[in-house]
Amino acid sequence: MPKRIAIVEDEAELASLIDYNLTRHGYQTHILRGEDGTFEALVEARPDLIVLDVMLPGTDGFQLCRLIRQSEELARTPVLFLTARGDEVDRVLGLEIGGDDYITKPFSTRELVARVKAHLRREQMDIEPAITAVGPFRLDRNGRRVFIGERALTLTSTEFNLLEFFLTHPGRAYSRDQLLDAVWGQQHFVTPRTVDVHVRRLREQIEDQPEIPRYLTTVRGFGYRFEDQA
Repeated sequence: MPKRIAIVEDEAELASLIDYNLTRHGYQTHILRGEDGTFEALVEARPDLIVLDVMLPGTDGFQLCRLIRQSEELARTPVLFLTARGDEVDRVLGLEIGGDDYITKPFSTRELVARVKAHLRREQMDIEPAITAVGPFRLDRNGRRVFIGERALTLTSTEFNLLEFFLTHPGRAYSRDQLLDAVWGQQHFVTPRTVDVHVRRLREQIEDQPEIPRYLTTVRGFGYRFEDQA
């Protein structure tokens, strides 16, 4: 079955360009203009990945992403923002609300396709052993889920990848650059600030007191370390 990609873009010419380049690489696409009802259409379509513009005629892309992350059906679906708003504050906001990628216009269609492939490839990874227990955490790679006790976390694709890395490398301190290399690879658009944003989001889910972290601790002047205490 081909992977299904939703393209939420109100510029018809640009939407057609993205559609052409994705379909020629074997993906099944669904174009939405970003008008009222887009969120409901996404829930019904259940895409494997969403390419999302920020400036839309209905609900803006940031708010739409918030709805996606709150949705049981779409919470784990990778979201790639595609927008002309390239300021750092917009990029950081896009990541903070749950975006997995942020691509600014104008852009290379080859780069867009490469990033789509990278995110979908991570979704398909099946690494043994499938289940790993670390302290109170249980990592299910096949299901791409993490549990604390019996509680399942609601993680984006990138949050899962980052937490998976920490859970499988406990006790050692990693710099932000090392984490970028390990989790984001060659995606040159990310910066060390990206790591901070995702660490903060993880802490909000795994820590009883995010401002006083017990598991995901800061190594001052260097980076982060995951403590595997029970």
